Amino acid sequence: MKNTTMMRCGALTIISMLAASCAPAATVKVTKVGDGWQLLRDGAPYFIKGAGGDGSKQLLKDLGGNSFRTWGADGSNAKLDEAQKLGLTMTLGIWLGHKEHGFDYNNAAQVAGQLEDAKKAIDKYKDHPALLMWGIGNEMEMGFPDGDPAVWKAVEDIAAYAKKVDPNHPTMTVIAEIGGGKVEMINKYCPSIDVIGINSYGGGPSIAERYKKAGGVKPYAITEFGPPGTWEVGKNAWNASPELTSTEKALRYREIYEKAIANQPMSIGSYAFAWGNKQEATATWFGLMLPDGSRLGPVDTLSELWTGKPVANRAPAIRSLKLEGAEKVQPESTVRVALDVADTENDPLKVEWILQHDPVRNNTGGATEEVPPTYPEAIVKSDARGAEIKMPKYGGGYRVFAFIHDNHGGAAVANVPLFVEGNAVAPAGSARRAQLPFTLYAEAGDAPYIPSGYMGNAAAIKMDMGWETNPHSGKTSIKVDYSAKDNWGGVVWQSPANDWGSAPGGWDLTGAKKLTFWARGDKGGEVVSFSFGIIGKDKPFFDTASNQLEKVRLTDEWSQYTMYLKGQDLSRIKSGFVWNLGANGAPVTFYLDDIRYE
Repeated sequence: MKNTTMMRCGALTIISMLAASCAPAATVKVTKVGDGWQLLRDGAPYFIKGAGGDGSKQLLKDLGGNSFRTWGADGSNAKLDEAQKLGLTMTLGIWLGHKEHGFDYNNAAQVAGQLEDAKKAIDKYKDHPALLMWGIGNEMEMGFPDGDPAVWKAVEDIAAYAKKVDPNHPTMTVIAEIGGGKVEMINKYCPSIDVIGINSYGGGPSIAERYKKAGGVKPYAITEFGPPGTWEVGKNAWNASPELTSTEKALRYREIYEKAIANQPMSIGSYAFAWGNKQEATATWFGLMLPDGSRLGPVDTLSELWTGKPVANRAPAIRSLKLEGAEKVQPESTVRVALDVADTENDPLKVEWILQHDPVRNNTGGATEEVPPTYPEAIVKSDARGAEIKMPKYGGGYRVFAFIHDNHGGAAVANVPLFVEGNAVAPAGSARRAQLPFTLYAEAGDAPYIPSGYMGNAAAIKMDMGWETNPHSGKTSIKVDYSAKDNWGGVVWQSPANDWGSAPGGWDLTGAKKLTFWARGDKGGEVVSFSFGIIGKDKPFFDTASNQLEKVRLTDEWSQYTMYLKGQDLSRIKSGFVWNLGANGAPVTFYLDDIRYE
């Protein structure tokens, strides 16, 4: 091996060179063309045919996609390298603070810290050959006054820095729809933003027309689109939102693409949502795939829109899923549902029936949600045409799902909501059983517990869940920064997210003997306390066990720490891991990795 292999090629180290060719960074520009805009990559027209989410990027490539987007910069090396290997591009997201997470754009210290983090990400990834654009923020304007320029000035500072150090990649900021004067504010306060990214669902088909009326002069990309959200559809008698079938959703993706994305002079392309599977509102509301990776009808539609030709074997099509009888029923009563489904190629179809609790959370923020419990014993009998279901004795909302699979990786899904009348509630201890070892963190990505419970001086806390420098194992670790010199702070890994004992959830960790994790300080000498199980019995859904390691003094080398669990009731652990510290005249930085119950 020649010595030159030890040199850096842009953001690629020798390790990543082995996974992706060390190509030069592409030059990407937005160029005015007549009354509209065009994206050019190395001088050639480049229309974004993309998606956002954690689903297979190989499948994205195979079906005619050319790009994907992220929401934050954590762990971007591996994602960019995969994009380069597959011949895809990536719009790299730079996460900006949200009001709901305690961020204040009129807090100079918070804004300055955010700017420095953004600069580091830009410096680190600007020369990667798979980088397409910078996605500066995602719906960070939500909750702040429409006329307050503070958000947009912070966006401009980051965009201006990107333009200064990286003239090869456009800057984009992503907003939730276009009302409230957002387009006008970006035009006025963000001259360094090249592209406006728009997340739009129910209003997606009319974006092109409404964007012009809103004063849009910059090119736009539709950065999230799909079926109408729960906040955009009607509610039934118990506030549940009827969900479109996967076949009906395919028509929505097509309508938005044809009316607002393709052949629109201001449009430079789009990112469909969500490429993969996500529990949000329901188990299937936004996901383009099922958890096993099977593709739903909207994926076939997107492929046809991207390539101009239909897929070779199409997903099954649902004509209807109907409830035979009333939507509100008595406890332990029997209900029947009828399914009408077809397959264009007459493939054999397999139908799986699932009854799932419906918590009726009409979330609009996109936060990760707990997967509600299912009741397999409720399915009395079933076939490809319908099912007979004995409802639980517990009152509340439910959904009956029909999951249909063909033998070519295609699938379809539909559900109908039901309500069991009565005051009986499911036992508080009904947590999902965990399979050991049970990992809270090993790499960046989704986890069974969500680090959402910020405590103390939350504004001083920043956690990078994909820190790529010197992890204990794998490619990333967690970097924790507490920037204040006084007071205290901490974060709780919760199930469900943002819950302090008022909602069901948690995990049954029976059989676990110990909770282990690895930690190190930035300099050594940092004092941090660790624990789990902090929700007391004064709450309806409490932790059935707890333990703690008080005031651990970290070294600057990775060390493993253990909490022993022998003899404890682990049947419902809702707060799976906690750190907290008190500052003593100086900020504190430390790192975590490989957190698991064994």
